[in-house]
Amino acid sequence: MASIDTLNLPLDETSAADLSAVGLEYARVDADGEGFRPFQRAVARGFLGGESTDDEAENSRKTLRTRRLTGVFDRSGTEPEVPVGTIDSWAAPLTTSPGRTCDLWSISAVTVAPTHRRRGIARAMIGGELRTAAAAGFAVAGLTVTEATIYGRWGFSPAAWASDVVIDARRARWTGPVAPGRLDFVPRASLVERLHAIHERVRVQRPGSVPGWDGRWRGVAGIAPGDKEAEKVRAVAYRDAAGTERGILVYTIEETAEFSAHDLNVRALFADGDEAYAALWRFAIEHDLVGTVKAWLQAPVPPVQWMVSDRRAVTATLTDHHWLRVLDVPGALSSREYSAPLDVVLRVDDPLGLADGAWALHIDAAGAASVTAVDDERAVDLELTVGALGSLLLGGVRASELGATGLVRGDRQTLAAVDRAFAPAATPLLDIWY
Repeated sequence: MASIDTLNLPLDETSAADLSAVGLEYARVDADGEGFRPFQRAVARGFLGGESTDDEAENSRKTLRTRRLTGVFDRSGTEPEVPVGTIDSWAAPLTTSPGRTCDLWSISAVTVAPTHRRRGIARAMIGGELRTAAAAGFAVAGLTVTEATIYGRWGFSPAAWASDVVIDARRARWTGPVAPGRLDFVPRASLVERLHAIHERVRVQRPGSVPGWDGRWRGVAGIAPGDKEAEKVRAVAYRDAAGTERGILVYTIEETAEFSAHDLNVRALFADGDEAYAALWRFAIEHDLVGTVKAWLQAPVPPVQWMVSDRRAVTATLTDHHWLRVLDVPGALSSREYSAPLDVVLRVDDPLGLADGAWALHIDAAGAASVTAVDDERAVDLELTVGALGSLLLGGVRASELGATGLVRGDRQTLAAVDRAFAPAATPLLDIWY
């Protein structure tokens, strides 16, 4: 699967026909061609950003030339070269259990021009991506969302949550572990390589995670064009007693009216192990002249809450972050390890028809799953929506909780058995945007 070149997959014929019927054109955009800057302009409009400079465009091109850029065009408009709808996609490994992954059809840059609402553009673009991904053999699609009301209609549902963390450093006296290694400042020029190395070790152990990429790390490091805070970016790395680099913290200091209580804004904190996690958080909380520490995309229940004397000095605001959409039930469910044996027949309701049907799920004593289609649906133990299946996939939500909502239907004993089997080895987390 990883060898599939998604750039060479054809555009979805259904979407092309639907858009053509309302006078719109569905077309791929070449990141190295003349259509790239207009595509960027449309994305910037959609996310309320400014026009990119030449340097910013070239920086983006380095990432986007490996992705499927697709636009919807109104050739009768005053700017026929600027798409009225945009989307991009690429293949990436999704960690489903520590040490295990499946290929994910990743989706980003979804915009529709406000001048062209309610013309079926989003439906055509997202439906086209899902049909293309399913035909190519992908078991799961995913995205991160700015608005939570949009993507459920296509079967996406939250599968991993994250917390925005704010710490009152003046109250939060450190009581956590004392790490035996050392911290050192490291130059910005080295951060892309360092961030990549640490994150790669961390993300393969955390369900819900996907790889970062050079463009993402350039942005974190403050070396991407257009970063107004670039000169404020600092970073420290943690090395264990054996000299191995185990963690990195990238941050800026934002001045406030009170000189001894500035804000420390965490751009990235990646820790390969408990030692590095404790050392980096202690550094942030005890930093001179800092009154508040702010960090985004942290664990749903961040361990740092338990490492300070006043845990109410730590505010963690939970939000859904990684939304998944199951395309192939056997492929998705067999991609992870499980915590207990299970034998159930699932009836999945998928209005798009991609994952619809009844499926016998067998999990053996070693936690390995096998899934087969079932013709006779009279023996169904559990009925659920395709969105609910996506939320259950990584173990980030319990079947018994969704049972209370009607999204999953089964008796109490079956729901409890599913809860035991699907319990994750580690809490799902996606620690970047994509």
